[in-house]
Amino acid sequence: MNQLLGNCTVVDARVLDGVPPQKDAGIWVTGERIAAVGPYAKVAQQARRAGPIAERDLGGAFVTPGLANMHTHFSLSLPGKGGDRVKELGPHDLALYMADGARRTLDCGVTTVRNVAEKDHADFALRRAITAGRVPGPRMFTAGRALVCTGGHGHESGDTLECDGPIGFRQGVRSQIKAGADLIKVMISGGIAGEHEGISTPQLFADEMAAVIETAHAWGRKVTAHAGPAEVIGAAVALGLDCVEHGYQLTPSVARAMAANGTALVPTLLVTRCKEFFDELGVPEWMQCRSLDAGPRHLESFAMAVEAGVEILLGSDMPPFWSFEGTNATVRELENLAESLGPARALHAATRGPIRWLGAERDLGTVEEGKYADLIAMPGDPLEDASAFRGVRWVMKGGAIVRDGDDK
Repeated sequence: MNQLLGNCTVVDARVLDGVPPQKDAGIWVTGERIAAVGPYAKVAQQARRAGPIAERDLGGAFVTPGLANMHTHFSLSLPGKGGDRVKELGPHDLALYMADGARRTLDCGVTTVRNVAEKDHADFALRRAITAGRVPGPRMFTAGRALVCTGGHGHESGDTLECDGPIGFRQGVRSQIKAGADLIKVMISGGIAGEHEGISTPQLFADEMAAVIETAHAWGRKVTAHAGPAEVIGAAVALGLDCVEHGYQLTPSVARAMAANGTALVPTLLVTRCKEFFDELGVPEWMQCRSLDAGPRHLESFAMAVEAGVEILLGSDMPPFWSFEGTNATVRELENLAESLGPARALHAATRGPIRWLGAERDLGTVEEGKYADLIAMPGDPLEDASAFRGVRWVMKGGAIVRDGDDK
C-alpha cells in the first residue's frame, strides 16, 4: 500500500512525542507534512475548514515518529555462503536486491536510515529512486563507500575504498562527497568480520585520521568511524570525530572524552549476540567465535558510555528488516538499548537523537506541525515497554500510508 491521503486526519491516537503523551489526539496531515497535532476536536475543526478530509481511525493506538536506524547496509555480505550470494550479484541484481531491502525496512516502521558503506555506489541510485517515488523505502542518508587503509577492515568488498596517507584519505573523502555522500565513514581499527586482523588492530595513523575529519568537516560532512579499541577511539575523538560505530572496548576515560566532545555512539549490540543470524547466513566458525566472545566486553563498554552520558543512537548493523528473535533487527536492537537506557531514552535513541545527528530536525524526528508525516502506530505503550514496537502495524511516510494492518 502507498496511499497519499492529501487532506486527512489521524484520529483516536495517543501521540508519544513528549511527557505526558497526548491522549485522544488528532493529527492533521496535508500533503507530505503535519499541519496540526492536538486534541482531536480542535484538530478536526481546523482540517475541515480546509475542505473535505479523509480520516484514519487508529482505535487508540500509540503513535510515534518513524524509527531511524543509524547503522545499515542494504548490500551487506558477511563471510559465508549468504554473503557470497550477495557478492555474486551483478549490478542490476544488486540494485533490485537493495530496493527490496529498502521496501521491507519501511514496512517495519523504519522511515529513516543512515547507510554506512554500500557496494559500488548503488546506494546513491537507490536514494534517487526512493526520493523520486519510483520505489518505496525510508529516507536515506548515506556515506557511499567506507574509507579503509590498504588491506584494512572490509577491503575485500566494493563497499570500501582503499586509501593510504593523508593525501590519499583526503582524496577518498572528496571522492565520496563528489558522488553524493551525506557523511563519511572510515574504518580506524580492525573488526569482527576481518579474518586476518583483530578488533584491537589500529589501522590508521593520526595524520590519516586528521585528514579524513578535517576534510569532511570543511565540506560540511560529519564523520563516523568503525572502531573497537579505546586508544584508537580516544585519538580520533581528540581530532573531532563525530560518531563511533560499535565501540567494543571503551574505557571510562575515553567514554568521558566522547561525552565531553559530543561524540555519539552507535553500539550495534546485536553484532555480538546474533548466533541465530550467523547460522542462517553460514558465517564461518572463526567469525562467530570472535563475535560472541567479544560480547561481554562489548556490554561493559556500552555501560561505560551510558554512565558517562554519551549520546546513544540506535543502529542494528544487521539489515534493519531482518527477522530475528521474534521481531525485526531494528526493534530487537531497540530492546537491547532499553535494557540499559529504559524505554523513554531508547525511544529517543531511535527517533530524535539520530535525526538531530543527521541535521534533519527541521523536517523529521518529532510529531509536530511542519514536520514530514513520518509516523508509526502500535497497540502497546512503548514508554512502558520497548517491546511494544513489535506490534507496529501502521506506517505512514510523507503523508502516504505504506502499511495498514498486517499487509506486509
